Amino acid sequence: MNRLFIAGTAIAGLFACGAAMAQSVTNTPALLRGPVAYAAEQDAIPSVSPDTYPTRQVDLGGAGHFVILTESGITDVPNSAVTGNVGVSPITGAADHLTCAEVTGKVYSVDTAGPQPCNIVAPNRLANAVGDMQAAYTDAAGRTAKFINVGAGNIGGLTLKPGVYNWNTDVNIASNVTLKGRSHAVWIFQIPNSLIVSAGAAVVLGGHAQPQNIFWQIAGTTTLGTGSHLEGIVLDATSIAMGTDASINGRLLSQTAVSLEMNAITAP
Repeated sequence: MNRLFIAGTAIAGLFACGAAMAQSVTNTPALLRGPVAYAAEQDAIPSVSPDTYPTRQVDLGGAGHFVILTESGITDVPNSAVTGNVGVSPITGAADHLTCAEVTGKVYSVDTAGPQPCNIVAPNRLANAVGDMQAAYTDAAGRTAKFINVGAGNIGGLTLKPGVYNWNTDVNIASNVTLKGRSHAVWIFQIPNSLIVSAGAAVVLGGHAQPQNIFWQIAGTTTLGTGSHLEGIVLDATSIAMGTDASINGRLLSQTAVSLEMNAITAP
């Protein structure tokens, strides 16, 4: 009988402890705000992302295998440092003016005229990648925007939360702009005219934002000024021109040409 009494008391104690814990959770709203509580100040960024986000990533398909992909060629003032695969199509490989020494990755062309000795002839792979690049551009352009004409097109000095942004003007980054969010947060910037990043200005990532989740859909030209820095995937219908010593963590996916001048291009 004593053993039964002791066991029963222990079990009762466990139930009482469980009830107390349940009451504690019920009275602690911070623990109910998704999988990770904000343990410090209200705007702290947790290290684990929520399960869902209102904006889904743009699927790059085969274009995502390239750090530079262009339909009209690549001009280059050496030396640039390109980390990732490079491809030109449907134009001949002779339009790729990067040297093999400038590329840490593979170099693909539609014919044997590409940079030697690293050139890989892969017309079918390139055709598929270009098709996927065009589809990604259309996808990004077709998303419903939540933020319209922020800063009247002048976004330098701002901190931008995740979401889809749209302008009816050029977008100018004259001073640093910060993109702040969790690790799976997505930004899509729909720009019907041109993106202009001034000399020395930069896109800066805050919180746990990732460059592979940032998409710049640009109908006009993309111009990165001397010493400027960009984060994200550029989907450009016209052309991309990088000034001296400009850099990007992301991808340059152009439906026409890409112009380089002693740049650093790094795949995310």
